[in-house]
Amino acid sequence: MSTPSVQQPTVPSSRPGSASRGFLRAGFACLLALLGVFGLDALVFRTHYYTQFLEPDSSTGVFEMILRREQQAQQRYGDNMIAALGDSRLGLSPRVAARLRPNSGYVFRLAGMPGTNIPTWYYMLRDLDPTARRYRALVFAVNNYFDDDWGAPDDDARLLHYVIARLRVSDIPVFFTAFHDPELRWEAFRGSVFKGLVYQTDVLAFLNNPARRIAYVRLNDKHGALWNWNYVDTDRNMVGLGIDWTLRKATLPPGADENQRDTVTNYLMRPVGNEDGTMAAFRRKWFGRIIDRYRDSPTKIIFVRLPRGPIVRPEYLAHRDTYSIRELARRPRVLLVPEHAFDSLERPELFSDGAHLNREGVERFSVMLVDEVTKLLGPPGPQGAAK
Repeated sequence: MSTPSVQQPTVPSSRPGSASRGFLRAGFACLLALLGVFGLDALVFRTHYYTQFLEPDSSTGVFEMILRREQQAQQRYGDNMIAALGDSRLGLSPRVAARLRPNSGYVFRLAGMPGTNIPTWYYMLRDLDPTARRYRALVFAVNNYFDDDWGAPDDDARLLHYVIARLRVSDIPVFFTAFHDPELRWEAFRGSVFKGLVYQTDVLAFLNNPARRIAYVRLNDKHGALWNWNYVDTDRNMVGLGIDWTLRKATLPPGADENQRDTVTNYLMRPVGNEDGTMAAFRRKWFGRIIDRYRDSPTKIIFVRLPRGPIVRPEYLAHRDTYSIRELARRPRVLLVPEHAFDSLERPELFSDGAHLNREGVERFSVMLVDEVTKLLGPPGPQGAAK
């Protein structure tokens, strides 16, 4: 006898569109989660609440300290202020410049910092001078007026850490797309969206000992400006340095330290390639943005070429294809200190290493810079920028 077959129950099929609705719900849930994380991140790191506890010696901490210091200086001094911006090679001593104030009539301030470049100065000025009318002049220190390509200026990973506290949501598209390297571009994007990723190391160090961090921050806030004012550069020099440019071989001074060796090799004797337009485009973009901010301002923009080094590279080794700084100087209210104004300082006895002026070099440079800028601006008037 045959066994009757048992009919299996039919499982109803899913209704059309149920899977897509599931994906939509999952996507919506992820979006809400991201918005929640962004909101929490913004609450802590976009309100500038945490910046008051930053490690003072970190990149972001130094940037914020300089910003606060110069904002306080604006309250102490009159209208005749000049801010100088550059990297560690800008050997300007505000203390030395202050001695010359009775003759110049100007207060010279140093708003740059080591390791920085033009984008850092742009973000510094945007919050330091939001009306674009606070200074009589801005002095920008550059290594050359011609565009000497060296490295990849658009791919400096330090930029994100210097300016993270100053980045706004509206800055994100321009900021992260300015990087060319895909990895750096992704790092800049995620870091500028979720700032906590950039602050991560600093936050962990803070949580390890909050009391010590807060005490150190307060100590720097109380005495940092005075420490900076009284800072005295080293008196070491580069006497005894010799360079065979044909063989690319240097004879270092007796007892040269690691920093002196590195700056001679990696800065003074760095390989120079053909200008491919990278540096020119970089300068036009970022200096152009700064100049555009001050287009309708009485503030003047002044470029100065720094002393090149204890020994100067021969002319036949320097490629001079483009001069973006001179192009920018054709714009209204943009001035150039004469290119060879500081040639007399390019001597081994006035440099502490292959790139930086020593104590005597800084003293002389500061005096000469005040003189050159004062000649360009003329005597200060009672209001507005110098005529």
